[in-house]
Amino acid sequence: MFKSSEVLFIDGAVGSELERRGVDLSLPLWSSRALIDAPEVLAAVHRDYLIAGAEAITTATFRTHRRSLEKVGLGERAAELTRQAVEIARRVRDEERPDALVFGSVAPLEDCYRPDLVPDEETCLREHTEWMGHLIEAGVDLILIETMNQLGEARAAVEAARRVAPGKWMISFCTRRGGLPGVLLSGEELAPLLSQLGDARAVGVNCVAANAMVDQVGLLRRALPETPILAYGNIGHADSDGNWISSDAIDPDEYVEYVTSWIEAGASIVGGCCGTTPEHIRVTKEKIRLG
Repeated sequence: MFKSSEVLFIDGAVGSELERRGVDLSLPLWSSRALIDAPEVLAAVHRDYLIAGAEAITTATFRTHRRSLEKVGLGERAAELTRQAVEIARRVRDEERPDALVFGSVAPLEDCYRPDLVPDEETCLREHTEWMGHLIEAGVDLILIETMNQLGEARAAVEAARRVAPGKWMISFCTRRGGLPGVLLSGEELAPLLSQLGDARAVGVNCVAANAMVDQVGLLRRALPETPILAYGNIGHADSDGNWISSDAIDPDEYVEYVTSWIEAGASIVGGCCGTTPEHIRVTKEKIRLG
């Protein structure tokens, strides 16, 4: 599915792009609110990424698991809303770029930036297994476990994927900004888990500022020399108070320079995370393919 000699360009942010287009993304639903309030806007976001050149798009399932939905009394709609998100992505893909892939997004069960809120490992395994089952039943091409910030939940998510989608999953981690590479937001070192990921279709890093990604990519490349490396960064970072601080990568022409450095460090699957837009993907693919 992934050719080692080629770079695969995936989409950019879905959640922040929906918000940029006026969709209410208040917590705890975040992007899943668009499935209820603005499915046509979500379809337009997927379409624009495909038109921009994305060769894979990610479902708006970041918060369609039972735990998040129960916080607003919608827990019993987990399978339904997950299926709807996948159906929208698949329909747009089939219309615009039939050869593109649809990745099923699986995020931390609680907060991407709060590893202290992660449930115990047994709970994580049970809930991720249910969630991934919904995604596979809905017809995603691959499970994308993303933004993992704590080892226990990452281990549980990997085990769930092996049970539900053997050979059809990949995983991406959220590491600390600055300091040594390969340290999760929880403060735990990633190295002990990396040696156990040989069956992943790809391993990567995301939700890290674009200008702080290259060392993380290099570490993964050295640890997993035969595994495709995935990298998609933010155009900024959250400060200690939760405020968003934009970086110079907010400009697509600057962003592509960082993506180029990730590829040089060993990444072969690249795209964008929070704040990036279809224009970031268009410029990135155009310049790298031409360059």
